[in-house]
Amino acid sequence: MRKKILLLGSGELGKEFVIACQRLGQYIIAVDSYTGAPAMQVAQEFEVINMLDGDELDRIVAKHQPDIIVPEIEAIRTERFYAYEAQGIQVVPSAKAGNFTMNRKAIRDLAAKEVGVRTATYRYATTLEELKSGVHVCGIPCVVKPLMSSSGKGQSVIKKEEDIEKAWNYALEGSRGDLMEVIVEGFIDFEYEITLLTVTQKDGETLFCPPIGHRQERGDYQESWQPMPMQPAHLKEAQQMAYDVTKALGGAGIWGVEFFITKEGAYFSELSPRPHDTGMVTLAGTQNFSEFELHARAILGIPISEVVLERNGASAVVLATSESNEQPVFSGWNEAAQFKNTDFKIFGKPSTRPYRRMAVALAYGQEDVTELVAKAKEVARKISVK
Repeated sequence: MRKKILLLGSGELGKEFVIACQRLGQYIIAVDSYTGAPAMQVAQEFEVINMLDGDELDRIVAKHQPDIIVPEIEAIRTERFYAYEAQGIQVVPSAKAGNFTMNRKAIRDLAAKEVGVRTATYRYATTLEELKSGVHVCGIPCVVKPLMSSSGKGQSVIKKEEDIEKAWNYALEGSRGDLMEVIVEGFIDFEYEITLLTVTQKDGETLFCPPIGHRQERGDYQESWQPMPMQPAHLKEAQQMAYDVTKALGGAGIWGVEFFITKEGAYFSELSPRPHDTGMVTLAGTQNFSEFELHARAILGIPISEVVLERNGASAVVLATSESNEQPVFSGWNEAAQFKNTDFKIFGKPSTRPYRRMAVALAYGQEDVTELVAKAKEVARKISVK
């Protein structure tokens, strides 16, 4: 039952995943590009490497001989996953899934062309001129994103012709890794966005968590809530799309599948083959298992019979406001702890930069999610980072 797990990426989501695995008796080696990353603080071992260096990645895999490799970030030389899988190492959810979903181009083409789910009109660009042509096809307004990025970095909306060059430069600045290519998408007149956490199992049925609503700023989530009230027909449509795409990619684990919901129905947006940042709301006990516990169980082959909503919940982020390489100092804990049916998690990141996510506030209960979001935001406002 005890497996050696190599975790590639060691942020706050990785930290919660490691905690979930430790409670199941697993052995974790946490890997990231800097020392002191959150998941390293709770793992048995850690390594500091550039995961875009394929030779370094090969060296670490050969050194530790893991049973399971779990990617947590995008900036990894994912084409190496196929060789690891051929060696008998379990890649989560699969080598194909890891390779395809770390790049918006591969996953979008698979979803739209191979699987045939509904998406926005889109084009790719490797030059400013190609972006201008793509904007002409998709129309204004439209959205520009790097093909490889996370947490909304490099994402912007083009509202007029003059925005195109600015959007191109911003996308390249926000791109992770060495891929200098962007995707431009036609703007969808959506009513709201959801994350549909989808659990695929080795020998069991695919399960869906209650939908999560979220609000973004600068392309990054600020608050999330569960459940998101929505029409049953739209939810069923989103679940079918999530099932089809995850089945095409294969493997076991949790997937954060994002959708735009319009009056006509669901549009597939993006997919992450791992716990999703908006899913931190599940740390409020909204489900019988958090997204991290679900990921750990699915990876280890522990059967999950059902995912049940236990109570409503909400999360709100705590952001840093300045840049510093010194250990952050938090204040306001006592005031934040005064609110009933709330909690907060401090991630333990060793440095700060503007808008970096440093902690999350949680609220839970039977109240309407709108009230819980307001309470979570109030708790978050009490905590400051210096």
